[in-house]
Amino acid sequence: MTLSQSDARAARTADDVVIELRDASVEYRMDRGTSRVLNEVDFEVRRDEIVGVIGESGSGKSMFASAMLDAVPEPGVTTGEVIYRPEDGDPVSVTDLSKEELRRFRWEEVSMVFQGAMSSFNPVMTIRTHFVETLSAHDYDVDRGIERARELLADLYLDPDRMLDSYPHELSGGMKQRVLIALSLVLEPEVLVMDEPTAALDLLMQRSIVSLLEEIKEKHDLTIVFITHDLPLVADLANRLAVLYAFEFAEIGPSGDILEDPAHPYTRALLNATPNLSAPLDEMRPIEGESPDPVNIPEGCSYHPRCPLADEQCVETDPGPYDAGPDHDVHCHHWEQSVEDLDVAFAESEERAFTSAAEKAADEPLVSLSDVEVTFGSENDGWLDFGEDETVSAVDGVSLDVYENDVLVLVGESGCGKTTLGKTAVGLQRPTAGTVEYRQRDIWEGSGNTSSLADEEMRRALQIVHQDPGSSLNSHQRVRTILEQPLKRWHPELDGNDRHERILGMLEYVGITPPEDYVERYPHQLSGGEKQRIALIRTMLINPDLILADEAVSALDVSLRVGMMDLMIELQDAIDTSFLFISHDLSNARYLAEKTGGRIGVMYLGKLVEVGSAERIIQNPQHPYTKALRWATPELGEDEVREEAPIRTIDIPDAQDPPSGCRYHTRCPEARETCATESPEFVDVGDESQIQRSACFRALDDHPYWESDPITEGS
Repeated sequence: MTLSQSDARAARTADDVVIELRDASVEYRMDRGTSRVLNEVDFEVRRDEIVGVIGESGSGKSMFASAMLDAVPEPGVTTGEVIYRPEDGDPVSVTDLSKEELRRFRWEEVSMVFQGAMSSFNPVMTIRTHFVETLSAHDYDVDRGIERARELLADLYLDPDRMLDSYPHELSGGMKQRVLIALSLVLEPEVLVMDEPTAALDLLMQRSIVSLLEEIKEKHDLTIVFITHDLPLVADLANRLAVLYAFEFAEIGPSGDILEDPAHPYTRALLNATPNLSAPLDEMRPIEGESPDPVNIPEGCSYHPRCPLADEQCVETDPGPYDAGPDHDVHCHHWEQSVEDLDVAFAESEERAFTSAAEKAADEPLVSLSDVEVTFGSENDGWLDFGEDETVSAVDGVSLDVYENDVLVLVGESGCGKTTLGKTAVGLQRPTAGTVEYRQRDIWEGSGNTSSLADEEMRRALQIVHQDPGSSLNSHQRVRTILEQPLKRWHPELDGNDRHERILGMLEYVGITPPEDYVERYPHQLSGGEKQRIALIRTMLINPDLILADEAVSALDVSLRVGMMDLMIELQDAIDTSFLFISHDLSNARYLAEKTGGRIGVMYLGKLVEVGSAERIIQNPQHPYTKALRWATPELGEDEVREEAPIRTIDIPDAQDPPSGCRYHTRCPEARETCATESPEFVDVGDESQIQRSACFRALDDHPYWESDPITEGS
């Protein structure tokens, strides 16, 4: 530790710090050795701040959170000191508390919001009962507590009466997450620890909850520790950022300093690897290599195997914190050179030639969808009639073309019909109405009433890469067997040696080396990125014409996403295939579509509301819903203050009873009376070089929309 850091720490009064960790470690004894998932970290959480803890999957984020509450799951062992300093009273050693004292501490002093809101509630208890049980267990006045719960729910834009009387299954994911936040605050804790609280939510809901947290913090005088792998999400929320790598902190400092002048090579690489809406594409690069195994953490600087600046000192000596500026610590021997030298260390990327979306549209489509509808459920008109219509229209009258060597990315909130439309396009879901054609031929021709395509060639040509590679790969089969199966079915002319050589060649092509080693592994022996590469290879081996990639990068760390998207684009060129991507992330959609000359399609409640080139959709969105998605997408390095949310209400309407007219009118700040009764058709709003079509009355200068009355907030 430098002298300046010691002086700064000594000058800081005890009142500034609410939780302090000193040499804190978490270890698990395993057959193959000791797994250290938190490695002698020092950290201070300061009163009334929001601190963002950033790191890749497996970096130690959740163990850091658990250590603060002495809640590490058994058989994990926490060592070191965890000190809680209440505003009134003496410091408390958290690791020395009894079970009863810990129970009270974890709710009344420091409360935690876990990642899985879906599994945090008892499904047979109403939300009110959850609050009552929590209040009663802590001898808190129930009537007073319920009043506070009502206030908290209202602060989070929820109807208290409806929420308290509902069961968990009656609430959406965003509602459950907000109810969980209210439940964690009902006992008036001083500190709120949030472990990936928005990971499973859509962009609009994520952004809305982050905005609400700022209001909640000020109103209820909170200190917040926000733990996430999503750097842009927390960047403009947090006062300080702490970057975890390999179970240690690589860099800690004010948010502005970390984002504008990062000192650690890993932080710099993480920023470069994060897709966003405004940075040039050639500045986005993946981080080479992989994070270390917790059983075998490298000596010296744990980042040195992946760092382009590493030298002998980095290999031999663990870098203690260096003073990189006011309140800014960095664990890197070469922190002063990291920014300049890392820019030089990356090779120049080649620009990719592509055919624009407008040029592709002049050709015959590869796959064409016309007025496609997909309905789930039934009218219940048989003997099991419960008096309700449970029919859900997942896709409602969508027409769309995909061309040769094309890229089309569908974006929208959960439940909007993206995946259903994608599966319909590749013959995995039979439409209720409308047609799907492959090379001008109905793909369901000759299939009768079956749910499988009759034409084997079409089945080969239309393929899918699933969102979760872990569940799509057979856990009982080796990689060799998994990859041999499509070759045996679609290329029976190949003998065993030919299949083996082709598999080894593909593994090496996608960077899984040595391939001879990996073909004998099982899926559980692969990282998330490796599993997704295997799933991609399995599809590519049969040379399909169209691949549905359903959230194919959403399960990966942000540091791996650019690399995976680059690989998909490279493989597209190699086998001349087309991609239909599904994504809830507009930044990923922009990267894929802009780099390939593709298009972005925006879906809302079963309808396609806008489609166009990446440049038009990102820079000049015409539909109010597209503008809301654009607003909700967090960006790094934003200096300007964000405008007010361009939506009237956070929550999505019930898909079983969608709004009349324009389905977005209940949330649209631009909605007028016409929107409530009339459904808009697609209108061309692009030009000859940039395709853009929007289903909004505002695109027409002479529509009666302009003469109708605005819909008020209470309408």
